[in-house]
Amino acid sequence: MSLFARSFLLIALLILASAAGTFQLYRVYEREPRARELAQQTVSIVNLTRAALVNADPVLRRNLLIEINEREGIRLAPLTGGETLEPLPGEVLFELVSRRVKQALGEQTRFAYARDRVEGFWVSFAIDEDEYWVMLPRERFEPPFGLELLEGTLALLGLALAGAWLDASTLSRPLGAIAAAARAVGRGQPPAPLAETGPREIRTVSVAFNRMAGDLAAMERERAMVLAGISHDLRTPLSRLRLAIEMSGADSETVQGMGADVEDMDKVIGQFLAFARGEDEQRTEGDLNGLVAEVVENYRKREQAVSFAPGGIPALRFAPLAVRRAVTNLIDNALRYAGGPVEVGTRGDGAMTLVEVMDRGPAVPESEFERLKRPFTRLDESRSGGGGAGLGLAIVDRIARAHGGQFELAVREGGGLVARLVLASA
Repeated sequence: MSLFARSFLLIALLILASAAGTFQLYRVYEREPRARELAQQTVSIVNLTRAALVNADPVLRRNLLIEINEREGIRLAPLTGGETLEPLPGEVLFELVSRRVKQALGEQTRFAYARDRVEGFWVSFAIDEDEYWVMLPRERFEPPFGLELLEGTLALLGLALAGAWLDASTLSRPLGAIAAAARAVGRGQPPAPLAETGPREIRTVSVAFNRMAGDLAAMERERAMVLAGISHDLRTPLSRLRLAIEMSGADSETVQGMGADVEDMDKVIGQFLAFARGEDEQRTEGDLNGLVAEVVENYRKREQAVSFAPGGIPALRFAPLAVRRAVTNLIDNALRYAGGPVEVGTRGDGAMTLVEVMDRGPAVPESEFERLKRPFTRLDESRSGGGGAGLGLAIVDRIARAHGGQFELAVREGGGLVARLVLASA
């Protein structure tokens, strides 16, 4: 779950819990005064009804009862033995009201929630030897929460939730920008400077990240300048050394061996230059299968055991020189440490395009896969051979990340290693 969703849900739950708690507290503290008022109204109505019946002219008593019923919604009925009564609900409000009414009218007072299926708050009283029921409308005992109060409550909750959403988004948005910038740094790309605004903690993190990104960029530039300078300065004496070897007059075997050593040194310097320059080549839409086929054909012309099995892949935008260098480094690495044969293949995998270089060389521990991607790292103990500066796989990893993908190493089924260059198809 994202930080935004978690923060919003937490604040929303707190708001809803607070609203529910407030509502419950209101009901609890409102119940006692409301019960007192209802009991007082009930006692007053019963006493006034009894007084009206006792003091009214018997001829006009019926008209009086009709008028009370029409004006106040109060019904009067004699108490009989065969009537059907429904007891009061077991709610606290009715218990409080009935207790107070009994204290005022006497313990012999009886109550009912319905009489002969006529719903209402029925209270008994006596006049001489006769008993009567007086009924108050049930609406007087219903909670005083109308539509207006509900609409107001929902409006306040909506405003509170909108504030929670705004607060959570204010917190998560800069953190998302920091995460995106961190991913860009991980891919070897310079991130856009973060906005140094917002809460103090977020502002402090943004300032620190911008300073860190600037320091990393400066270190990268200095390292690139040093590597490029050293490599460039070494190229000239190497050229003189190669010429001197050719003109030395030594036997052909010695000249060939010394020439191979100079060639290896030149390749190492080439790796330094490639790593120092980085990959700032523009991407264009091209034929990846065709490019890989050209690279493999160059090896086959030199009678190297390299084969290519092209697969169905989608249209792809890539940097041709960079991808060519990556594929070449993988094949060189396989030939140097595993010998032959080396199999190269391409295939699509969803939104990604894969270039796989497979060999049957000695096994490499899976625990060493990530370490081998670091600059100046080799694993000569497991895969025989020598040469190189340990930059080939680091360059491949940088090229893969620059194309929105990754570089993977895996143990090949049946023995050997699979080096997989993953490029984003979009």
